[in-house]
Amino acid sequence: MGASLGTGRVAAVSGVPTLRKAKRERPEGITTADRALRWYSALVYVFLYVPIAVVVLLSFNSGMHASDLQGFSLRWYGEAWSDAFVTEALENSLFIATTTAILATTFGTMAALALQRVRGPLRALYDALTYAAIMVPGIVIGIATLVFVVLAFDWLNGWISYLWPAGVAAPELTLGRLTVIAAHTLFTMAIVIVLVRARLAGMDRSLVEASGDLFATPWGTFRQVTLPQLFPAILAGFLLAFTFSFDDFIIALFVAGPDNTLPLYVFSSIRRGVSPKINAIASVMLAVTLTFLFAAQIILRYSGRRSRQPVVQFEPSEAGSTLAA
Repeated sequence: MGASLGTGRVAAVSGVPTLRKAKRERPEGITTADRALRWYSALVYVFLYVPIAVVVLLSFNSGMHASDLQGFSLRWYGEAWSDAFVTEALENSLFIATTTAILATTFGTMAALALQRVRGPLRALYDALTYAAIMVPGIVIGIATLVFVVLAFDWLNGWISYLWPAGVAAPELTLGRLTVIAAHTLFTMAIVIVLVRARLAGMDRSLVEASGDLFATPWGTFRQVTLPQLFPAILAGFLLAFTFSFDDFIIALFVAGPDNTLPLYVFSSIRRGVSPKINAIASVMLAVTLTFLFAAQIILRYSGRRSRQPVVQFEPSEAGSTLAA
């Protein structure tokens, strides 16, 4: 036994310089490739984030031109806030994003709970439709929604005018904020479904079964057991749905009609040239987006850590009740 221990010590001690020597003798080509990939990654991040940083910096420009930094001032933030067109577009964006987030969170949570009971080919079909709503380009969703809404409104307006009393102007369905909400709810609901289903997969089902064994009603089990465990994913889905709806430009361009959102206002304004006021509006939108995205990420990480923590419960033993994890 002593010989074997001595041999082990010799092997362990002799193995250290051997590993170090192998590390020093690593081929130079691999090291060069690693360095090249690191520099490439750094350049990608510079390419992505330096223009954004420049926009934020120029939003504090005190001069009249967006690209001519003459000093630092909050002048253009005040100019943007006092502009009636900007405030109207901001109100429309907030209304659309809030309504979209509420509808997408409600329907997405309901759909995720219902899909837990679906099995077989039908489940695969629903999964494909859910992921397709996320992966389909926004311009395709915008065009499809526009065609469907125009055809549906033409048919409904004909029936409304036919059934409306004679001599009274019949209301007419047109493009506007409601059509934008409908289109945004379509793809943001899919995001909520994916988040809630991921949370459902990691949920402790024994608590639900225990609630049933204690004669709790299905609604009581959902309210007291299921909903508290799903709430972090539901809240994260709400924040992401709000963010995507607030920032969307492509879909809103097709179905907004006469109503203007903040991204649409920015796009129409830069046709006449980029001013520091546009940089200020873009900086505010960036701050709102990053705040909601970071909040959603923190909530998901915190809920993931809590779901991995051991459950503390009391179990009987020979000496009585002992605390076991």
